[in-house]
Amino acid sequence: MSEQILECAALEPAVREAERLRAEKGQLFHDQIAASIYSRAEDIAKDVVSAAGVKTDWDHKIDRLVTSRIFGYPLMLALLGAVFWLTITGANYPSALLGDFFSAIEKQLTALFTLLGAPAWLHGVVVLGTYRGLAWVVSVMLPPMAIFFPLFTILEDLGYLPRVAFNLDRVFKHVGAHGKQALTMSMGFGCNAAGVIAARIIDSPRERLIAILTNSFVPCNGRFPTLIAIAMIFMGAGATTALGSLAASATVIGLVLIGIAVTLLVSWLLAKTLLRGTPSTFTLELPPYRKPQLLQVIVRSFFDRTLFLLKRAVVVAAPAGAITWVLANVYIGEISVLAQVAGWLDPFGRALGMDGIIIFSFILGLPANEIVVPILVMSYMAAGAMLEPESLGALRELLVFHGWTWLTALNFMLFSLLHFPCGTTILTIRKETGSVGWAVFGTLMPLAVATLVCLLLAQTARLSGLL
Repeated sequence: MSEQILECAALEPAVREAERLRAEKGQLFHDQIAASIYSRAEDIAKDVVSAAGVKTDWDHKIDRLVTSRIFGYPLMLALLGAVFWLTITGANYPSALLGDFFSAIEKQLTALFTLLGAPAWLHGVVVLGTYRGLAWVVSVMLPPMAIFFPLFTILEDLGYLPRVAFNLDRVFKHVGAHGKQALTMSMGFGCNAAGVIAARIIDSPRERLIAILTNSFVPCNGRFPTLIAIAMIFMGAGATTALGSLAASATVIGLVLIGIAVTLLVSWLLAKTLLRGTPSTFTLELPPYRKPQLLQVIVRSFFDRTLFLLKRAVVVAAPAGAITWVLANVYIGEISVLAQVAGWLDPFGRALGMDGIIIFSFILGLPANEIVVPILVMSYMAAGAMLEPESLGALRELLVFHGWTWLTALNFMLFSLLHFPCGTTILTIRKETGSVGWAVFGTLMPLAVATLVCLLLAQTARLSGLL
């Protein structure tokens, strides 16, 4: 016992010195300790396993470039831009082909219903509502998803996404959040509900809650096709030229950056107000780079992501299309139910640089973000121009016919980026926090942010004479 007491007494000055250094240097001291531990571990590994050094050296050389303070962010933006450019450039032609294909089938279905003497309401619900909505979802959403998800999965399989989280880790610490929130945000690019669940890796309840409440500000799989389609139509002029594709890609990159910036801003506000506290530290261990299994990646991303998301969109879009058609064709007096609800919402929508039908489409799209644009298209077609959205060009004509400008499109994309999460994510927030109150807050807070951003943009445009 006496020997143990003497050992503790001998260690006491070292402990006090360590505490002093931690108080003075904070995170830097923590990083220095972690770096020394990993450096020692690497030295041991090199002595024991002779083949390990080659791969480790290559990983370190690449990481010095990819995670550097100077080149890390430009490389991240360049890779993201390349993914979006390839998606936009490659999606236009197959989308038009699918649109023509489904348009031809719709004509045959209409002829069949006429031959069978089916009532007009049945043709409307089945063909003009359900089928047309499904056709839009498949023709417009399938090509971008079939290109984007394999490319994104290749970056994930390569081991690059953890480097993105590493680069963003420093920023999250500065705003008073946990560095691991960068990892949960990266998960949110796939699915916001998955990002909310991923917040379990954060030990601090306060910082975990910040990560949960702000995860919906990054665009998920369900919102990416919508953002890409609208960017192609208005900012890329249909993306029929290389310059148009670059403009559309730059727009989507800008939206992603806005989502990240809003995530950081709201995290900082929460850390300074409702969820005050001292940010904790952690050490992020970067996995080694791996050679992507291209065939496996393409097959896995197509079945696990593209077809899964498309299936969910189709399942939700089918009843949504039928409901939208019914609302547009059931009249109270001389005005349809859809027109009445849109009319009530129109002042609010106009204040945000949009209209009532757009706001109503977001409300009906609460179950899944993928169906907002199909509902919007069906609502516009039911309200007037009966145009089959067989291509992005036809969709542009429809939207312009109903008063859309590039500014309307920008407000729409910003609202889509920042508004309330989908129903699945809301239920996941409720489950992860164990609180209905936080689930309601996690729904209304993003809605308030989206409203404020669009309101400021619309009012600025009006004062500038742009709207």
